[in-house]
Amino acid sequence: MAAGQGDPMNSPTSSSRKVRAGLFEIDLAAGQLHKNGRRLPLQEQPFRVLATLLERPGEVVTRQELKERLWPADTYVGFDEGLNTAIRKLRTAFGDSAGNPRFIETLPRRGYRFIAPITETMPADGLPLSREVRGDGAQMEGHAAGVASDRPQQVEWPPTASDHGWQGKTVVLAAAFLVLALTVIALVVMHRHSSPGETPAQRAMLAVLPFQNLSNDPGQEYFSDGLTEETITDLGQLSPENLGVIARTSAMAYKHTGKTVSQIGRELRVDYVLEGSVRREGGKARVSVQLIRVSDQTHLWAQNYDRDLQDLLDVQNELGRAIAEQVRANLTPQRQIELAKKHLVNPDAYDLYLKGRFYWNQRTPDSIKESIAYFQQATAKDGNFALAYAGLADAYNISNIIGPVSARDSLPQARAAAMRAILLDPSLAEAHAALGMEKSHYEFDFPGAEREFLKAIDVNPNSPYAHLFYSNCFLMPMGRKAQAIAENKRAVEIDPLSLPINNFMAMTYMLAGDDTSAYRQFQHTIALDPSFALAHEYFSWLLLTTGRYEEAIKEQEKSDVLTGSSPEEAAAAAMVMESAFKNGGEKGFWQKHLERVLESSKQPGEYASPSYLASAYAMAGQADKAFAFLEKGYEAREGQALTLLKFDPAFKNLRGDPRFSAMLRKIGLPE
Repeated sequence: MAAGQGDPMNSPTSSSRKVRAGLFEIDLAAGQLHKNGRRLPLQEQPFRVLATLLERPGEVVTRQELKERLWPADTYVGFDEGLNTAIRKLRTAFGDSAGNPRFIETLPRRGYRFIAPITETMPADGLPLSREVRGDGAQMEGHAAGVASDRPQQVEWPPTASDHGWQGKTVVLAAAFLVLALTVIALVVMHRHSSPGETPAQRAMLAVLPFQNLSNDPGQEYFSDGLTEETITDLGQLSPENLGVIARTSAMAYKHTGKTVSQIGRELRVDYVLEGSVRREGGKARVSVQLIRVSDQTHLWAQNYDRDLQDLLDVQNELGRAIAEQVRANLTPQRQIELAKKHLVNPDAYDLYLKGRFYWNQRTPDSIKESIAYFQQATAKDGNFALAYAGLADAYNISNIIGPVSARDSLPQARAAAMRAILLDPSLAEAHAALGMEKSHYEFDFPGAEREFLKAIDVNPNSPYAHLFYSNCFLMPMGRKAQAIAENKRAVEIDPLSLPINNFMAMTYMLAGDDTSAYRQFQHTIALDPSFALAHEYFSWLLLTTGRYEEAIKEQEKSDVLTGSSPEEAAAAAMVMESAFKNGGEKGFWQKHLERVLESSKQPGEYASPSYLASAYAMAGQADKAFAFLEKGYEAREGQALTLLKFDPAFKNLRGDPRFSAMLRKIGLPE
């Protein structure tokens, strides 16, 4: 046996080296990984794998080499799982992902390589030499005192508390109260679903019910709702492999409900329910939470928190130290790091952020405008508040869909806000998902969009909108129908009562050509809430494309009433379309549809996008006009409609025209 082979305790590299990679420092002598001076928890075997990769940065280290160097010679069972686990733990520590690697790249069936540029701060020979190694293995050397200073300076991020004028007293209320509660909840749930040292057979499922507002002020409803949403988000990222969390929309459906925990558990198919309340008066707040097991209604854990706002940081640190060891035993190293951070934010900015989310969740043109204003005020109060920038990106994205605000007036702002959020906090799934949507809908940068969606899912697999956007904004445009359906189904599993997500599920089936499943899904969505207008509108479209005109007209009439038309106005419009179909068949129906669209677009305050006009002309059989407006839609970057062009039934009459293939190529879609 060669020296060092088969010895799991063998140090694979020189014991005196220290290297830097971005904000990380790897101390090979001490076997430690640091970020911004703080040691990150990392087990021995993953560190040995890292050290071996750093012996040849930029070069492939095969799985066989790693096995011979780091695993005993008689290891035949468990090596693959052990190596995969080590690589996964390294990616967690670095905040890296397999789909979009920045540090460790996987070469399928071959091995791994460390691709980030590194700088040696303490070479093996002990000389004061700085050596930067790029991801391609190339090296640049120089003595430490004389190294050229034209390399980019490293920026310490995030800024320290001393960088903020308000110092360390202003702490996010939710973080201060609930970061500890969340870890206890996760520990209880995961412990009761697994034996020590075992991986649970299936994930435990948890529903966080809307926190009750006990402040005797209805104006504080946004605060209790926001606290609920932040709790759901934080819990969803704690340990996705072991703990699934029902998303906000489905949880909020039980606000002020009279249903029992047992009923809610059955309907949402969860194992545990978290109930809570918040009372905020003056400079004090009380948050009460309790965890209940659904199967037998047992109250497993409860806690009250009464605090002065100015004391929150000290309380968070004190309680955080008390449970730190338990947390480390159950959560990934990266989550341990996140929970150990001081969540510093201006409390006024956080309050404005919660108001922004409150209005964003209402999904109306006026409420979206309100949300943008609140998010902007939040970022003005605290320019380093990543969540506020992520909210602003979401609001600008949806303003293009609900607005109506043109793509050029909304999506560049969405991109700027999302990128700022990611710069401040790369672990924000919402920001990556928002940037992915913008890249798809505005830049037509589909590879870039996919990278952002995969990053969002990697960061928070419990984010329903990360899965939904990946389905609708990338997979379906690329023609990957089965995957699009699967991702949309995953979004529905996480948020089963969400009307928009269920509606998109039906649309995904329709775009994939599965009209039977689409029909059933639309009926299910309407059954969830018969007053949801979009479900009736989209269901009407499915009925039209399958030749069921009379039924489609009735569904559109329902949608018109729900969106503000009087019953008389809606009935009159339905009669016009019924007459057109009766007298002129399909051709007469679509000609009348075009006339009504054009007439509506001329009314004060009304706006018909070029892509919508193109679809009306296409269904009426006027191909030249349709292509002319498609060109205008492309120039206006109306990606929401254009990215689905190939599968949208509205454009089926154009598919045999060479100009249709040319437009697909222009957008970057497969033909």
